[in-house]
Amino acid sequence: MRSVSKLIPVMVLVGAVGLGGCASKSYVRDQIAPVSQRVDALETRLQETDGTAKAALAEAQAASGQAQQNGQRLDQLNGRVDGVDQRLTVQERRVKRPRN
Repeated sequence: MRSVSKLIPVMVLVGAVGLGGCASKSYVRDQIAPVSQRVDALETRLQETDGTAKAALAEAQAASGQAQQNGQRLDQLNGRVDGVDQRLTVQERRVKRPRN
């Protein structure tokens, strides 16, 4: 009786393991296929987004460079305008002086 009582848990354990079994390769492939397709689609979208971001960065850098050049040109023009303004002021003073 003692050996039978020890044998029952062993038989239950063997039966549970035997009935559980492993998934077949085709079952796993069928379950993984939709996930794999979604991952592939997301990778494609990520690459497109990355390309768009890189193009936007290049355009922003080009615009920044152009803005710096424009700023330098404005600074040069401001200097020239200031010089012309000073010369006009000097000439206006000369013209306004009465002649004796």
